[in-house]
Amino acid sequence: MEHKPEDDSGFAKSMRDVGPYLGLGLQLAVTIVASVLIGSWLDDKFRQNYIFTLILGFLGIGIGLYNLIKTVSYLEKRSKTKDEKK
Repeated sequence: MEHKPEDDSGFAKSMRDVGPYLGLGLQLAVTIVASVLIGSWLDDKFRQNYIFTLILGFLGIGIGLYNLIKTVSYLEKRSKTKDEKK
């Protein structure tokens, strides 16, 4: 039996539309936390006073935000393309 999009309830359609965005916040947080933890480890290894933590923390924020913006932009373009086909 073929599944038709018009058979879905409003909740299912909403979840399908929002689904790709749900993991973006977690992905941003994991990127930042991982970079800070690596920086902290490097500070301990080389006996520095938080210099690697700060550098990698800001780098993690930049990389995370770049990835967030890139992913949202891609999802918006894909959404517009799908809407134009209807």
